[in-house]
Amino acid sequence: MEEDLTTDLVVLQSHLESMLERVQKNSVTLQKFQAFEMRLLKLNSLSDTIDHLLDEAKNYFDLDMISLCLIDETGEISKTLTDNGYPCSSIIGLILLNSREPLKASNISPYIGAYESSRCADFFPHIERQPASVAITPLTRRSKYLGTLNLGSYQPDRFADTMATDFIEHLSSVVSVCLENNLNFEEIRRVSYVDTLTGVNNRRFLEQRIGEEVHGCQRAAEPLSCQFFDIDFFKSVNDTYGHQGGDQVLSVVAAAIKNQLRDNDVFVRYGGEEFVALLSNTNEAKALEIAERVRKAIEMLTISFNGISTSVTVSIGVSTYMPNRKSTSISDEVATRLIKSADSALYKAKHNGRNRVENGGVILA
Repeated sequence: MEEDLTTDLVVLQSHLESMLERVQKNSVTLQKFQAFEMRLLKLNSLSDTIDHLLDEAKNYFDLDMISLCLIDETGEISKTLTDNGYPCSSIIGLILLNSREPLKASNISPYIGAYESSRCADFFPHIERQPASVAITPLTRRSKYLGTLNLGSYQPDRFADTMATDFIEHLSSVVSVCLENNLNFEEIRRVSYVDTLTGVNNRRFLEQRIGEEVHGCQRAAEPLSCQFFDIDFFKSVNDTYGHQGGDQVLSVVAAAIKNQLRDNDVFVRYGGEEFVALLSNTNEAKALEIAERVRKAIEMLTISFNGISTSVTVSIGVSTYMPNRKSTSISDEVATRLIKSADSALYKAKHNGRNRVENGGVILA
């Protein structure tokens, strides 16, 4: 009798210790999640949110891999990230889809369990080793599918189809809220930074980005070039063809210039008939070559509206900033000098006959 009682007590103690261990483990997990959640809620940009999910979440939750799939049918997410200097195409774990079809968004449901290639491969592309177990959860907000959050582990029992899903569902809900907020914020900001007539960014966007571009080239010790464009005799275009004709010229010229630039180049309508481009990691010779290519492309344009055709030319001023290896120059001061130098070169181009490119030289600091 006493032996049976002793055995029962030992078993009970073992169960209590096991329960206590689980409680302590769950407490630690809860603390980690709360810290992760608070950090996530404080982020105010889409790129920071993506980085936090793809990088820091792995450490918080001891995951072997994580991916984020976002539905981007209009391409606005990709454009927003690219315009903000975020290399979305090279971020491991970020998947942007231009269609809902790969997700089967009409009937997608959470999947937790063993990794099945036919079912899970699309959510974990470009991986060297397949996870043993995964949790693929839809991200939804206000009945709208945003994408999926995908967690993977090399441990077969990490994600099992019998496990409770409260934690994962709560995580996906928090992520969905943060993504929706950031997507809405980025849309508002994007609209405020876009010139509605030409569809390119405006001067406000340039003022927000130029400091970042200067700082980036200083950090990498790479050149940064500025091109200042002005449509020649634009006033006469408005006087002859009216503002409708002038608007058409502005739109066509803006599109032609942008077509000659890279996707990661900053291009804005500076005001009136003036445009500015910032070309990262582009030296003086290359910037002048690109400017001449733009000039020729504009000169060859035929612009039509209301059955009328016309052509225009542009004058271009170019300047280049070359940082020293140990540059301590203030980025705002360098930005001002860079714009001013390109503007002075533009004035020189107009003074020397227009439809030409002039070089403002290299700024060393």
